[in-house]
Amino acid sequence: MESQFTIELHQQADYRFEVRFDHPDIPKLITDETPPLGGDAGPNPARLLGTAVANCLAASLLFALRKFKNDPPVGASATVSLVRNAQNRLRVGAIDVQLRLGAVASEISMLDRALAQFEDFCIVTQSVRSAVPVSVQVLDRTGAVLKPA
Repeated sequence: MESQFTIELHQQADYRFEVRFDHPDIPKLITDETPPLGGDAGPNPARLLGTAVANCLAASLLFALRKFKNDPPVGASATVSLVRNAQNRLRVGAIDVQLRLGAVASEISMLDRALAQFEDFCIVTQSVRSAVPVSVQVLDRTGAVLKPA
């Protein structure tokens, strides 16, 4: 089964856009380019891409953990690397994501199974990976590495 949704963007000024989502309860979002093009009034597309990848991975990990009756808080950060291609155009060269669990590994039931499968269910990451390398590291509350990048 396939599905689709529509997002509308309306230019407000220069490179600043108002984003309207397909559900009335989702607040509008302002996007903008960084200076010198834009005014930094909101995240730019590269920041949104990093956000989408990190958010999708965090949600996928949470889903996998909840399947085994775990419910630790999950935090995430994404580092987006911009590089220049052969034509000297800026591109997203890599996205490095760190996921942090609000529990220690010993408190999490079936952790190995959850870690082995969660990335495969992340729609955004698996779609982006065909063009951009994405590394994922998972840490527990103590900082112990549960899944190396």
